[in-house]
Amino acid sequence: MQVAKKPKLKVFTAPIGFHDVYVAAPSRAAALRAWGSDHDLFARGVASEATDIELMKEPLAKPGEVIRRLRGTEAEQFAALPADEKPKGGAGRRRSKADMPAKPPRKAVPRPSRKTLDGAEATLKAAEARHRDEDASAKEKVEEAQRERRELQHRNSAEARELAHARDEARDRYDQAMEEWRTEQG
Repeated sequence: MQVAKKPKLKVFTAPIGFHDVYVAAPSRAAALRAWGSDHDLFARGVASEATDIELMKEPLAKPGEVIRRLRGTEAEQFAALPADEKPKGGAGRRRSKADMPAKPPRKAVPRPSRKTLDGAEATLKAAEARHRDEDASAKEKVEEAQRERRELQHRNSAEARELAHARDEARDRYDQAMEEWRTEQG
């Protein structure tokens, strides 16, 4: 018996925001599935096969699991921001609420109407009541038809017995007449 070999794993990487994601998988398609991507990131030049031995160790230890690693330092990430989004007072400082632009007030959204739902529920309830009534009516018709059938079978059976009795009497008269005729011929 031959034991199936495990497919050779490769480590694939792609950038997502300030992180790089890594996954050890047997194929590019398997890596895309692990990342949850509907697009071929490899064809777009976004994803690639990893070659750095140090970066490959953790994904190879956890095949199929997506590993996220921060790309660059916090200072490098802040430096990459556009000038109007950089925090005041230095690249490494976190932005306070006072530094952040005020959010526009949210528009009041009216509560969704139940009118359509209530109408659908009422329509369903009415249909279910109608179905019950139709079913009861059909059941009554079936029971009436079964009663009529039983009566018809009883009448037909009685008629068949009477006709069979009449036939038997006719046969007896015929047989007797034939016997008398043979005697006279004889």
